[in-house]
Amino acid sequence: QVQLVETGGGLVQAGDSLTLSCAASGRTLGVYALGWFRQAPGKEREFVSQTNFNFGDTYYADSVKGRFSISGDRAKNTVYLQMNSVKPEDAAVYYCAGSSTHYRSSSPRDYDYWGQGTQVTVSS
Repeated sequence: QVQLVETGGGLVQAGDSLTLSCAASGRTLGVYALGWFRQAPGKEREFVSQTNFNFGDTYYADSVKGRFSISGDRAKNTVYLQMNSVKPEDAAVYYCAGSSTHYRSSSPRDYDYWGQGTQVTVSS
């Protein structure tokens, strides 16, 4: 089993920056991809960004491309999401997710490990 714990959420002003962290523990060698998803009230969970420790490639949703940056520290089994130029529409609960079957995927269905989520609130 793999446990994922997100930290770093909170209240941020529009235009400011925030960094989320996701610490993985357990059988992390079996995790191919680590991603970030978010879910706003009344909306479906949506893909934000994804990376993998093996190849280091990164992928972003169009809505965050150029503003958010994902990075991973294999030694710490931690993935970060640097959020810059935050917008009110970025407000959501952000979830870290791990996939044991896919190196690359933007579909929540392909992720079998999930963190508890961390709230990001944006004031305008």
